[in-house]
Amino acid sequence: MASWLGGLGSGLGQSLGQVGGSLSSLTGQLSSFTKDILLEGAEEVGDAATELHVSNSRLREIESINAAQKSENERLKKICSDLEEKHEAAELQVKQLSIEYRNQLQQKEVEISHLKARQNALQEQLQKVQTAVQSSQSAAGLQPATTSASFVPVVRHSSGFEGDDMDFGDLIWSQQEINRLSNQVSRLESEVDHWKQIAQSSKVQGTSVAEQSEICKLQNTIKELEQNLSQEIDDHQHELSVLQDAHRQKLIEITRRHREELSEYEERIEELENQLQQDGVSTDAVDDSKISEQKKGAQNLEGGKAEDLQIIKDLEDEIRRLNQKLSSAKEENKILLKDQELLKVEKIQITQEYESLKSDFSVLQSSVTEQDALLKEQEKKFQSKTMLPEDVIRLQQALLEAEKEIARLSSLNQADSFTHTGKDIQAFTQDLQVLKEENVKLKKEKEGLEKELLHAQHENKNILSTYSEDQNSELNQLRQDLERKEHELNESIAERETLVAELEELDKQNQEATQHVITLKEQLSKQHTQGDSITKQLQIDIDLERKKVAKLEMEKMEAIKELDSQKEKLSQCSYALNDLHISKQQLQNTIKDLQEQLKKSQDCNLQNKKEIKELQQRLKEKEEDLSVSLSKLTEKSNQEANYSCQDLILKEREVEIAKLQNNILENKQRNEDLEKSLSDLKIENGKLVTAFEEIKQELNDAISEKNKVYLEKDTVVEALKMEKKHLETELNQTEKRLFEQAQKYEQTIQELSNARSMDTSALQLEHERLVKQNQEKDFKIAEFKRNMEQMEIDHQETKEMLTTSLGGQKQLTELIKEKEEFIEKFKNQALQVKQELEEYKKASKKQDVLKQNLEEKDKSLAIMKEENNHLKEEIERLKDQQSRSAPMVEPKTLDIIIELESEVTQLKVIKNNLEEEIEVLKKTIEDQNQKTVQLQQSLQEQRKQIDESKVQCEQMNVTHERLSLEKDEEIKNLQKTIEQIKTQLHKERQVIQTDSSDLFQVTKVQTLNGENGNEKHDLSKAEIERLVKGIKEREMEIKLLNEKNVSLSQQIDQLSKDEVGKLTRIIQEKDLEIQALNARVSSASYRQDVLCLQQQLQAYVMEREQVLAVLSEKTRENSQLKTEYHKIMDMVAAKEAALVRLQEENQKLSNRFENSSQDMFRETIQNLSRIIREKDIEIDALSQKCQTLLTVLQTSSTGTDSGSGGVNSNQFEELLQERDKLKQQVKKMEEWKQQVITTVQNMQHESAHLQEELHKLQAQISVESDSNSKLQVDYNGLIQSYEQNEKKLKSFSQELAQVQHTIGQLHNTKDLLLGKLDLVTPSVAMASIISQPPVIQSSAPEVLSDETKLLQKELEQLKKKLQEKDSTIRTLQENNQRLSDSVATASEVERKGQEGTDSEIKQIKEKHDVLQKSLREKDILIKSKSDQLLSVSENLSNKENENELLKQAVTNLKERNLILEMDIRKLKEENEKIVASCREKETEFRALQETNMQFSMMLKEKEFESHSMKEKALTFEKLLKEKEQGKTGELNQLLNEVKSMQEKAVTFQQERDQVMVALKQKQMESSALQSEIQHLREKEQRLNQELERLRNHLLEMEDSYTREALAAEDREAKLRKKVSVLEEKLVSSSTAVENASHQASLQVESLQEQLNLVSKQRDETVLQLTISQDQVKQYALSLANLQMVLEQFQQEEKAMYSAELEKHQKQTAEWKKKAENLEEKVVSLQESLGEANAALDAASRLTEQLDVKEEQIEELKKEGEIRKEMLEDVQNKLMNLINSTEGKVDKLLMRNLFVGHFHTPKNKRPEVLRLMGSILGIKKEELDQLLSEEQRGVTRWVTGWLGGGTGSKSVPNTPLRPTHQNIFNSSFSELFVKFLETESCPSLPPPKLSVHDMKPLGAAGTGKAGSVPSSSQIQDSAVSGISRRPDANPFLAPRSAAVPLITPATSSGHLLMKPISDALPTFTPLPVSPDASAGAVLKDLLKQ
Repeated sequence: MASWLGGLGSGLGQSLGQVGGSLSSLTGQLSSFTKDILLEGAEEVGDAATELHVSNSRLREIESINAAQKSENERLKKICSDLEEKHEAAELQVKQLSIEYRNQLQQKEVEISHLKARQNALQEQLQKVQTAVQSSQSAAGLQPATTSASFVPVVRHSSGFEGDDMDFGDLIWSQQEINRLSNQVSRLESEVDHWKQIAQSSKVQGTSVAEQSEICKLQNTIKELEQNLSQEIDDHQHELSVLQDAHRQKLIEITRRHREELSEYEERIEELENQLQQDGVSTDAVDDSKISEQKKGAQNLEGGKAEDLQIIKDLEDEIRRLNQKLSSAKEENKILLKDQELLKVEKIQITQEYESLKSDFSVLQSSVTEQDALLKEQEKKFQSKTMLPEDVIRLQQALLEAEKEIARLSSLNQADSFTHTGKDIQAFTQDLQVLKEENVKLKKEKEGLEKELLHAQHENKNILSTYSEDQNSELNQLRQDLERKEHELNESIAERETLVAELEELDKQNQEATQHVITLKEQLSKQHTQGDSITKQLQIDIDLERKKVAKLEMEKMEAIKELDSQKEKLSQCSYALNDLHISKQQLQNTIKDLQEQLKKSQDCNLQNKKEIKELQQRLKEKEEDLSVSLSKLTEKSNQEANYSCQDLILKEREVEIAKLQNNILENKQRNEDLEKSLSDLKIENGKLVTAFEEIKQELNDAISEKNKVYLEKDTVVEALKMEKKHLETELNQTEKRLFEQAQKYEQTIQELSNARSMDTSALQLEHERLVKQNQEKDFKIAEFKRNMEQMEIDHQETKEMLTTSLGGQKQLTELIKEKEEFIEKFKNQALQVKQELEEYKKASKKQDVLKQNLEEKDKSLAIMKEENNHLKEEIERLKDQQSRSAPMVEPKTLDIIIELESEVTQLKVIKNNLEEEIEVLKKTIEDQNQKTVQLQQSLQEQRKQIDESKVQCEQMNVTHERLSLEKDEEIKNLQKTIEQIKTQLHKERQVIQTDSSDLFQVTKVQTLNGENGNEKHDLSKAEIERLVKGIKEREMEIKLLNEKNVSLSQQIDQLSKDEVGKLTRIIQEKDLEIQALNARVSSASYRQDVLCLQQQLQAYVMEREQVLAVLSEKTRENSQLKTEYHKIMDMVAAKEAALVRLQEENQKLSNRFENSSQDMFRETIQNLSRIIREKDIEIDALSQKCQTLLTVLQTSSTGTDSGSGGVNSNQFEELLQERDKLKQQVKKMEEWKQQVITTVQNMQHESAHLQEELHKLQAQISVESDSNSKLQVDYNGLIQSYEQNEKKLKSFSQELAQVQHTIGQLHNTKDLLLGKLDLVTPSVAMASIISQPPVIQSSAPEVLSDETKLLQKELEQLKKKLQEKDSTIRTLQENNQRLSDSVATASEVERKGQEGTDSEIKQIKEKHDVLQKSLREKDILIKSKSDQLLSVSENLSNKENENELLKQAVTNLKERNLILEMDIRKLKEENEKIVASCREKETEFRALQETNMQFSMMLKEKEFESHSMKEKALTFEKLLKEKEQGKTGELNQLLNEVKSMQEKAVTFQQERDQVMVALKQKQMESSALQSEIQHLREKEQRLNQELERLRNHLLEMEDSYTREALAAEDREAKLRKKVSVLEEKLVSSSTAVENASHQASLQVESLQEQLNLVSKQRDETVLQLTISQDQVKQYALSLANLQMVLEQFQQEEKAMYSAELEKHQKQTAEWKKKAENLEEKVVSLQESLGEANAALDAASRLTEQLDVKEEQIEELKKEGEIRKEMLEDVQNKLMNLINSTEGKVDKLLMRNLFVGHFHTPKNKRPEVLRLMGSILGIKKEELDQLLSEEQRGVTRWVTGWLGGGTGSKSVPNTPLRPTHQNIFNSSFSELFVKFLETESCPSLPPPKLSVHDMKPLGAAGTGKAGSVPSSSQIQDSAVSGISRRPDANPFLAPRSAAVPLITPATSSGHLLMKPISDALPTFTPLPVSPDASAGAVLKDLLKQ
């Protein structure tokens, strides 16, 4: 896989490298090519035939070239598909690699965690050392100068790989980790050294505090300087990266341009070689030789390709060199500019060639004139009658074909050139102008040729005098066609000019756009082919129609009246046709729009001189073809030859078209060559593409709107078709009705005649009256039915119209809304543009100011830089001095240095600020420039949009105005219809009212008659009155409903009027169009065109009439629907009214019942109260009597005590008995009361049921009454219709009489004509016999003889028919006499001489012609009259049928009358029954009254009894008082009981009275209800009988209607036959129209399909755009975040670097001190060897300290080794960077690196190294070796750095890309941006990583040998990996593909590449603020 990818990469490299030295050779080739072209123009052949041969041979060669190119195209397509597959495979590999990289990253994280653990251990050890040192310092009284900083590692919890953002984060974090660890290592090393120095310096007491303070100051200055240095390095790196990016971009552009140019030049070379070979071929050469030459040329080309491949290889090396140098790119740019100039020179040469071609064309013209002369000679030779018209036809066809080819070529040009829109337009405008001039000249030449052709045709006409008229007309048509074509050409030129201006605005398109356009082109080419075929078909149709026109002229006079009958149908067709025309025009507009878009990209090709040449060649070939075709025409006389000629010409034309297409393709390639030299326009390409997409969107919107319009029009057409069908059906219906009426009339006439023939006058009168009544009723019924049907139809129509109108209105409103939205959008856009303009103006002003500031800043910068350099040199000098004599520095010099350094820092800060400002300003300027460009473009686009919107608004206004006018017209029409409907409604209302009033009168009479018998029946009268009131209320409601109905109908009418108005408006527009056409026709002088137009006009008139008929039928249907609707509404209203009535009646009945019951109760209560009062009065009177009697008894008892005791006891017993009796009676009364109550309750329940039944019966009665009224109305309508039919019959009879009269007149005129003809014909015969004139004279009679024979036959027939008439005979006799005289005179003249006869024959001929004309006219009249006769006879037959039907109807009516009489009898009987029932009710009433009287009698008796009882009681009391005073108590009790009993009796009597009253009332109510129920039942029976009768009647009517319908169907069949004959004629005329419409629809469909495709593509692109925009936004956000992070990181780095620098400075000072101390120690030790005993204590102390320090050193050595390994890695990286950036890295940088690592003077460096070695425990041998290596100039780490390490041998030293030259000097943000750029640019795929070979961290040894190679390998691999990035899209590739992972090429392994275990955590760097110093961090750590 890796090898395959490598091969792919090398192939791509080769393709990239095709630039360089081929340019000079190409320029030479171009100049030679121009020379060859000039030579080609010079090579002309004199003879036409040879020239034809040459041209044919060339055409064949071009075809072969075309085939080769096609094969090559296919090959390239295959290659492209292969490459795509490879690309997919590469992407898959990239995914795999990304997975591997992730695994490696995990490993590295694990390793980092291990390292951190080790670092933590080291830090702990360091802290221990520090504590030890501090304790020692406190003893010595010294303080440490610096504090070390260390970082606590912060745990980083990785949440897995969470997308691309996570990858970026991982990368950043890993980089930060590496940097932090390296910083910590260096810090720790410095700290170790520092503490060592302090430990040693604590021993030495000679150091002073002043020196330490000076050292601190120096260290501070060094810190500041180092910070400045780091800032400068960063700035320098940034500048370098910018330069490298610019350089890389330029290189990419140059390579791409060179590649394209190379490919184009290769194609051009191939073409030139082919052309050279073609030129080399002589005119007599054979085709085989040409083929062989072409093969040789192909071989040569293959050889050339091989050479080219070698050249390409060379160029690749050159490109590699160029990539390293920016200057070479600039030189190449200059070379390209020179090439451009050369191309301009070539253009000038091409113009010269064009002039030479003009001269060639003039030569051609001369040859044409010669050919014309030859043509004339040939025509003179071949003057035969048959051949010349054929020649003319062929010439016409040839011309038409030529025109077609021109159109095709132009379309092809359009299609082809669409792919190259907007490329290098400015370069070709001059060529365009030249082309236009050429076009004009060619047109002139074409006109000349056409004139010559016309001259030749005129000569033909002179030869063929007989066919001159037809030929003239055809020639005129051809001229008109030519003129039309010229006009179209002019228009196309004008369009081209406009398009050129638009082209200047438009520019190049993207590769996607070009592909899209290619697909469009293919579709358009298909369309063009279809269009050509359609045009051919149309032309053929036109020719056929022209032929037909000549025939139709003769038949025109006969067909005029037939056409009149057909006009209605034709008008409908014309309406549809006009709609189609409109739609076609709109389609054409859309096509024009598309063509304009195509033409925008067309003009580039038209400018090429090659095309001009080919056009000239084509013209020559056409002329040659014409000459050849003429010769062929003369040779071949048959039509078959003509067709074969045409086929040959067509084939040749097709061949030519193919050649022209090839040439166009070649031209395209050359255009591309020229266009690709202008690379500056490519920047604007994207913007223009966006503009183009917007325009496309607008186009799509416009097309969608047009589609909507088409759909609307289609719906209108369909609606019209439907209307046509409706109208036809209505016509049939009306005819049926007429026939029915006629039959009815005939029947009535017969019946009347029968009635008149009856004997008795009284019977006759009665019979006639009954018949009339029947007829009237029948007619009324028919009318009502018709009205019903009409109402239904109208209702349906109105519904349809409403729906359609609503739909239309909705569409209009939607359109208006859309337009308003568009307008608002445009307004908003305009405002935005204005605002933006103002903003940009302000920005431009600011820019100017900024530019001025920039210039000033640049100047100041230059000065500052110079000063900076000087200061740096001084600082370096001072540093050297310091290092040599640090202890001897004076305070003054130190102050000066500090001041200088502070100044330097300030200046640097200022400089940095200025540079940042400059960069910002530059960016702002660039942004503003881009914005201004975008604004200008957007302004232009918006202007266009505004113009378009204005046009749209104007169109909308126009349409709105038109619509408003149409609406007004429709409203007027609807108002008229409303008035008509109102009148109809009024009539109907009157009829209904009269009928209803009659009905109600009858019912009233009946009810009154019924109620006269029983005046006492008050309830029935009240009910009748209420019914009358209810009826009146219902009438009022009906009126209100009618008014509502009228208002509704008005609304419906208004809506329908709107539509009618629209249609009328359209018809008026069509009429105007027809008038315009008429005007044009009148202006045209040619006969045939006039005739064609007349026919079209007639057709249009017919169609218009048909449309009007359709409209009228629609209105009729509308009115019918309305009537139906009204009827339905009436029905609904009637039902509602009935419901209301019933409800009211219910309420009234309930109220009545309640009122009646309440009245009765009141009366009874009053009566009872009165009775009670009377009883009270009686009781009072009785009590007084009782008291008086008691007093009497008491007085008498005193006198008579004895002798009366027995009596009292008896009386007492009797009283007790009476009391018991009374109790029993009371109980009985109570029981009777309860019974009465139950009966009353039962009665109430019964009454409720009866009421429900009553309501039901009333509802039934109302329904039946409604049906009865309707039937009566129908009957009245039938009678009226019968009367109308009678009137129509009379009118028909009058018309018949008139027709018979006209027939008689016609017969008379015909007889006259026949007589004249008989006289004329023998005289002619005589003249011919006697004179025997020459051939010329006899020719005319021969021609006429056939016609005369036919006429004589007809005349004989007519004579037989019309011999009876005397008047005609008289006229004939007179004519005979005159003619006999004329014959006698003629014979005398003939005897005298032939001269007289000639003149007479001429006169006779003229007369004969006149007579023939008159005869024809008469024949036409006779035919028309005969048709009328036939129609009249048919009418008569129909009338007879109708009469028979009417007779049947009369018999039916008689039967109906009998039934009605029977019904009347039944009604009378029912009436009698009702009277009897009324009498029964009266008897019942009387009986009830008698019972009432009995009850009253019973009451009186009871009262009498009670009185007697009271008297008895009084007597008893008296007796008791008198005789038994002792028993007074008992008596009193008994009396009390009696009183209570009496009271109870009174109450019971009252209750009984009440119950009796209630019973009476209930009985009354029940009797009334029963009477009502009986009445209703009788009514039900009557109505059922009536219903049955009406059903029977309806069945009879239906039978009669079916008979009538059958008769009508027979008539329909006859009429349909006629219609079919007419339709056949119509079909012949409408076929052409249908064909045209079908073709147009096909075109529309194809266009719609294309539009759909385009819209789909647009939608896809829009979706992609949105997705990409979203991605861009996301990436921008991520970038911003990263930049923030990076800035923080940079700040941290700066802080760390500053801390490190401080440490390094301290270390250097400490090392110096250590060195001096050690030297002093050595001297002291050597001197004190003798004094060993004295110094033993000091030695012991020193040995103890040394032991401690040695332990520390051993611990620190390990740390030092690790740190050194890291340092060496860093050094190796730096060395690799230095190697990669060979002359581009500053010397200062290198020097600073060395200063950073060896911050000691050179003379003291070996001593320092020895000391370091002794402290670290390194052997002397190793130290010596190190020092010797240093003296040689290169240390081991330097050798490792340069790639001399053991591990680095395995790594290939791959050359760096310019982007990665200082990848480690630049900041991480810059590196990330560069990575994104590299990812967006295509490059080679990465080599496969061998993950298994990579060593883990544990594998590396502790020594230097193990660690150094890995770092070098990493460096190399990093470089190589970055230089070979895959050409994957960072937005589409997998997550790892978007991350620039370092890819090692060999078995080495970087720390990052080791796998990370999932168990271990990962770490993020501890963010350090820029303010916090390293010292502060160390202090914090120490505190902990």
